[in-house]
Amino acid sequence: MPLLALTGGIASGKSTVAAMLRDRGAVVVDADAIVRDVQAPGSPVLAAIVDEFGSDVLSADGQLDRPALGALVFGHPERLAALNALVHPAVRRESERRFRDALAADSSAVVVYDVPLLAEARGGDLWDLVVVTHAPEELRVRRLVENRGLSEDDARARIRSQVSDEDRLALADVVIDTTADIADTRRQVDDLWQRIAPSH
Repeated sequence: MPLLALTGGIASGKSTVAAMLRDRGAVVVDADAIVRDVQAPGSPVLAAIVDEFGSDVLSADGQLDRPALGALVFGHPERLAALNALVHPAVRRESERRFRDALAADSSAVVVYDVPLLAEARGGDLWDLVVVTHAPEELRVRRLVENRGLSEDDARARIRSQVSDEDRLALADVVIDTTADIADTRRQVDDLWQRIAPSH
């Protein structure tokens, strides 16, 4: 079972590449979805977050208020580190459980871990390949402004809050450059698929 980590900075095309791999038969495990699951109401992780950051991080219906929590940790490395120490171990356990489930269901499955923060939380070296989606910063700013409605300043702040492209690319076994059109990205994904799933 090939196990791939797929990562990339915001607006680098990671979700598009994940969808293309899913269309080709990969089992995609979404780290963001796992984060939401382990922080659900009633979870030990949510209780620990409230203990650490206070009840103001809860919405009226008992859900985690992500913007409120984000405001507390954004730009405060020590607060972010405290949050990550609560969340990352639970995410890691759950992601590894989902990898095992995928293998149990199909021993020849290609499993892709769609994980935005691989460089920030280097999750061991369980990966057969690390795939990084990449596009120049100016293009990513334009995508965030045009597709997500951010101001240019907000777009740059989001990009700068993540690790540098250099640090992310240093982890890559394969780089998928999403600068050109979607057909070009699809060709690169096809090449990757031939490499990882020749029998599929």
